Amino acid sequence: MRCPFCGKEDTQVKDSRASEDGATIRRRRSCTSCGSRFTTFERIQLRDLIVIKRNGKKISFDRDKLLKSMLMALRKRQTNDDAIERAVNGIVRQLESSGDNEIQSKFIGELVMNALAEIDNVAYIRYASVYRNFREASDFGKFVETEIKD
Repeated sequence: MRCPFCGKEDTQVKDSRASEDGATIRRRRSCTSCGSRFTTFERIQLRDLIVIKRNGKKISFDRDKLLKSMLMALRKRQTNDDAIERAVNGIVRQLESSGDNEIQSKFIGELVMNALAEIDNVAYIRYASVYRNFREASDFGKFVETEIKD
């Protein structure tokens, strides 16, 4: 692992810990050259996933993009960071274990909506408004009447 401070490749692992859900490993590292300490996180990736967009374009799956879209929907909402991380890890695991390397963006959107519904109803509605392309205020009302469960 390259040191982010001096750029040398010779670093030592001082401590390793698995995350609560076991999806990531946190490693505390020390540079043998400059003595700086830093933390890295490792995630298991079962396979490379390709997302098929609505227009047919194929792009590589990006976990960070998934997280950012959820965080945008959850912006200014009081939520537990661990719950968000567990939701993202769950979605990624579900996608990787689906057996398909190519996944429709619609399927990912539905998984995100289901996860947000469990975390926060307002974030769920925010995400749905973009995902389902709400055009008028009445679209929100119809969605809330049919989809939101107390």
